[in-house]
Amino acid sequence: MKLQRGFSLNTLMLGGVAVALVALLAMKVAPEYMEYGTVVKAVKATAGDGSLKDASVAQVRTAYAKRAEIDNIKSLSEKDLDITKEGGELVISFAYTRKVPLFKNVSLVFDFEGASNK
Repeated sequence: MKLQRGFSLNTLMLGGVAVALVALLAMKVAPEYMEYGTVVKAVKATAGDGSLKDASVAQVRTAYAKRAEIDNIKSLSEKDLDITKEGGELVISFAYTRKVPLFKNVSLVFDFEGASNK
């Protein structure tokens, strides 16, 4: 008697559905995390800009807005930034929420937050 090897058709179909669901989730979630990384990079670059050490809050917001426009950041506007000075150092912090629809009435909600000194 030979031992059979391989997958049955049912196993193959279930595995394909599982892979498709994981791929769908990854395609919906990955852009949000990529944009979060871009936001963090823009905030840190703005806070680290030496020409903004003695700048007003409005000037810091304008500098971030320029970086956000170049990097195509849509989730966080310059109005959503919390700008402070700690020990003579410019600190920019932010927090925002993104809702990602998956299908019909099912969505994922992400709460992102960060600061230039982290």
